[in-house]
Amino acid sequence: MHMEIPWWRDAVVYEIYVRSFADASGDGVGDLPGIRQRLPYLAELGVDAIWLTPFYRSPMADGGYDVADYRDVDPLFGTLSDFDELVSEAHRLGLRVIVDIVPNHSSSAHEWFQAALRGEGRDRYIFRDGGESPPNNWQSTFSGPAWSKTPDGQWYLHLFAPEQPDFNWRNPEVHSEFLDVLRFWLDRGVDGFRIDVAMGLYKAEGLPDTPPEGQAFKAESPIWGRPEVHEVYRDWRKVLDSYAGERMAIGEVWTDSAEDLALYVRPDELHQSFNFAWLEAPWSGPAFKKIIDDTLAAVTAPTWVLSNHDVVRHVTRYGDGLANSTTGLARARAALLAMLALPGSAYLYQGEELGLPEVKDLPPEARQDPIFARSKGELAGRDGCRVPIPWSGVAEPYGFSPEGTRPWLPQPVEWAALSAERQSNDPGSTLGFYQEALRVRRELRGTLPDEITWLDAPEEALIFSRGPLTCVINCGSEPVRLPPHERVLIGSAPVEGHLLLPDTAVWLHTPEA
Repeated sequence: MHMEIPWWRDAVVYEIYVRSFADASGDGVGDLPGIRQRLPYLAELGVDAIWLTPFYRSPMADGGYDVADYRDVDPLFGTLSDFDELVSEAHRLGLRVIVDIVPNHSSSAHEWFQAALRGEGRDRYIFRDGGESPPNNWQSTFSGPAWSKTPDGQWYLHLFAPEQPDFNWRNPEVHSEFLDVLRFWLDRGVDGFRIDVAMGLYKAEGLPDTPPEGQAFKAESPIWGRPEVHEVYRDWRKVLDSYAGERMAIGEVWTDSAEDLALYVRPDELHQSFNFAWLEAPWSGPAFKKIIDDTLAAVTAPTWVLSNHDVVRHVTRYGDGLANSTTGLARARAALLAMLALPGSAYLYQGEELGLPEVKDLPPEARQDPIFARSKGELAGRDGCRVPIPWSGVAEPYGFSPEGTRPWLPQPVEWAALSAERQSNDPGSTLGFYQEALRVRRELRGTLPDEITWLDAPEEALIFSRGPLTCVINCGSEPVRLPPHERVLIGSAPVEGHLLLPDTAVWLHTPEA
């Protein structure tokens, strides 16, 4: 029996980093028409929804997360009618569309900030008087001070790049502006929003210094996770609930506690919040078990994610530091099965279905992440996980752009073997494995309980069941004996007899008592 639950509760969502997915215009940068052309690939892959990173008008100081106009498409990516056609085609193929919204800061090119520089409406941002030194000790997440000086001597706050001034959410005008932006995109048919820096927005009254240990993303902080932020999402929820079709919102919430994370996911607030604990975890059975237990205890609508556009790709994270390690790929495939077996929804990052590793050897002159520039090259930045997707062919641009166009970031020669075309007719490929895993999950969906039951396992292995599904993942160095079962549903590598090899996971069908 399939229980009717909201689509987002157990959806598989595919993140599209718009600049790097598919380039139809031939300028070397991904765009909305390129995405539309590739939607059949995503429908065939078996995902339920796509999430688009920002495509709004922007000077691109931070890859589009510096928004100059929240109600228009940047010409680099296309037009509003391109967006409408993309949504329409996605819906025709049964795919939902989630768009990114960036409420913590705008671009310094936004008309409000330009007016503020002229002395008009400064209360929409966080300006403070100060002398030679900034008003407090806050640091930019991208390196360096979080304050910049205007020509008239005032300082303005930017928790990210100087081109990204923070809004003052204590000004009601900011509230009403974003409610209007939500309606603008909901009216165009979007199914949900991913909220950038969702635990930001409010800063503590008086802007006190951060403690000596720094300002990491913590539940207790003058910068992050202020209680007032929850009122914002209560207002947003009312707007979402006023539209038909189960519109939803998921927050990017970095915090140090599952309990704090749960505060964002309440019946009258956000539907979901990203759970980054797994993405930050080492390859370890006990570490994975703790994350699963903490998450399921804290939130009713859990999410699971292994990679995104801000972190090192998990094939490389799991690969003992070897960029093209077969170990990393084996572990990545195993982690996918463990993630897809858990209650809740899963978020995939473009290219992980091809087994793409992090590109670690990008030349300095090619790098575009502001983190690289602001840290004077000490921090590599995030370009390595943003290299454009290899679709076909044996040389750059691998079908990402029309022949003869150089992509905005160079693609490695090794990627010829990883293209979607090369993998598409090979059931043993990573792409074939993803398609099969998503197919089996879809067959089981709606028939499995929301709880898991842990079964006895060696320390570095995990064995849990959800009704008739039993998942075993072996993070250790010795084979693990499989529990009694009727048949193997899918394995991340071939299963030999009753033993599961290291760095492998399997789904078993076990008749319920």
